[in-house]
Amino acid sequence: MLLQPSLVRTSARSLRRGFSLLEVLVVVAIIVMLAGLGGYYVVQRYEEAKVSTAKTQALSLGKQIEIWKTNNPGHEPTIDSLYQQQPNGGGPLMSRDQTLDPWGKPFRVDSAGTRNNGQQADVYTTTPKGITVGNFSN
Repeated sequence: MLLQPSLVRTSARSLRRGFSLLEVLVVVAIIVMLAGLGGYYVVQRYEEAKVSTAKTQALSLGKQIEIWKTNNPGHEPTIDSLYQQQPNGGGPLMSRDQTLDPWGKPFRVDSAGTRNNGQQADVYTTTPKGITVGNFSN
């Protein structure tokens, strides 16, 4: 008894119920490529956000330095002086954590304010890529 050709094809199709290994590997490879590209762009945005945060913190610290200088004339402020007892007897203006940049290093202060045309003290930090970020126009 011979089987009809259409019946043989139908039987072979009904036996195949899953994906081949090659099909699964292609889908996984596409997913990995998309995740890699997405991860690259997320990391870039994360670093940009850290730089923006550092700029905002430097502006805030610059204002706190000015308040400290007003309260303590004749004394040279440092970043440490913001979280320590003030010479005039006043308490700290900030906590130590607020004087650290997003990378965990303390901000630096240039009381002469050369980048701010002497208007206020320069408060700045350097990113891991070597970019200087502060309370002045870059």
